[in-house]
Amino acid sequence: MSSSPPQSKRDNKWLALALLATAQFVVVLDASIVNVALPSIGKDLDFSQDNLSWVVNAYTLVFGGFLLLGGRLADLLGRRRLFIAGLILFSLASLAGGFAQSEGWLIIARAVQGLGAALVSPAALSIVTTTFKEGAERNKALGVWGAVAGSGGAAGVLLGGMLTEWAGWEWVLFVNVPIGLAAAFIAPRLLAESRDTEATRHFDVAGAVTVTSGLALGVYALVDANNAGWTSTQTLGLGAVSLALLAAFVAIESRSRQPLVPFSIFRLRSLRGANVVGLLIGMSLFAMFFFISLYLQQVLGYSALKTGLAYLPLAVFIIISAGVASQLVTKLGFKPTLILGLLFVTGGLLWFSRVSAPGGTYLGDVLFPSLLAAIGLGLAFVSVTIGAVMGTKPDEAGLASGLINTSQQVGGALGLAILSSIANSQTESVAKGGKGPLVALTEGFQTAFLVGACFAALAAVLAAVLISSRDSREQVEEAHRSDAQPAPIPA
Repeated sequence: MSSSPPQSKRDNKWLALALLATAQFVVVLDASIVNVALPSIGKDLDFSQDNLSWVVNAYTLVFGGFLLLGGRLADLLGRRRLFIAGLILFSLASLAGGFAQSEGWLIIARAVQGLGAALVSPAALSIVTTTFKEGAERNKALGVWGAVAGSGGAAGVLLGGMLTEWAGWEWVLFVNVPIGLAAAFIAPRLLAESRDTEATRHFDVAGAVTVTSGLALGVYALVDANNAGWTSTQTLGLGAVSLALLAAFVAIESRSRQPLVPFSIFRLRSLRGANVVGLLIGMSLFAMFFFISLYLQQVLGYSALKTGLAYLPLAVFIIISAGVASQLVTKLGFKPTLILGLLFVTGGLLWFSRVSAPGGTYLGDVLFPSLLAAIGLGLAFVSVTIGAVMGTKPDEAGLASGLINTSQQVGGALGLAILSSIANSQTESVAKGGKGPLVALTEGFQTAFLVGACFAALAAVLAAVLISSRDSREQVEEAHRSDAQPAPIPA
């Protein structure tokens, strides 16, 4: 392990966390910041309507496909090194995207941004996991992490609306450049290098190629299923190839001396359960942000800026809820906190399934269910992350971080594809019945929110069944033990 730069023990930990959380905030924010800028991008670059969604999809596709690889590279090559490399790549791709002159140029830049994000995100979370010891200290750190990461989606819509309205769509990309480069410059001064020193530097190329290709093809098949058709040759064919590649990955890993994903990590019951629940959280919540934005703009007639401002209470409540979550997991354990959060999310989505048109209002249809969902998101995001890294060894930190990120990203792509298809089908059915376009659109949204609530309710049930109550209790006991120890005197 490389020697760390000289640093004062306790204070620098929290400065390091601020840096890591800021980087994660920008990575999460970039999945949503372009949403409200899409009409302006389409007009300036002459995008076809079909291709416009790829400004978002190119980022999420590569991000989701390369997360496992990014996590394992961080463990083997150095977490700080990968974090800095990812930030530089992300920043340069953002700069290129802001100068884009064509469809292809911008889509390629967004894909490279996604690759940078796939290096940054698992490296950052694994540094948090290895820097803060298990118990109350890590719970507090992951509370901060959950607050900024969970609010990134809402803040992206807000910031995207402001920048598009006041500066032009290019600035939704340019804004990343100074933040990313400054973080890369500061990182060596705050972060110690760490990696898996026991493993040989052998890299599992066959495993990396099969799992990355399998995940990327699977996500592509899902995000393009609404355009190509769920039963089309493209969707079924790519789905079959994706499953075949993932099956090949399992076969390769079971025989490899130094596997990309050592399957022994799945011996941890809470890690297994947290990843299943994380998939369902992604399926319910990514689509929620998407449909709220559409309802505000297409039904209530909000501008990009007004839509962004409408998300401000949601973002604030996520931050507050994540702070409360770090206290609750210390007192109750991560399992009860996770179940409670998922019940709040279920309630919020059920309330959203009653959005109205005509005559809908922000106060009557959006504000209060969004606050309920925000409370649930903060509680769930922090506790599922704690569950996903519970009991992992330091040399598995990058892998565990990559797994939970992958679960949520793939869940987001899957949920958005399924719920968009359901919403469009319902809208077409209602429109054929003679109802007005706004009513038809809203009834499609209602159905999507209702199915999303079912995903969240299923996640709550599976959290109760799949996640270890003993792990949750041990985490509470460890937190109490670490609280009882005297604080070390700073050097």
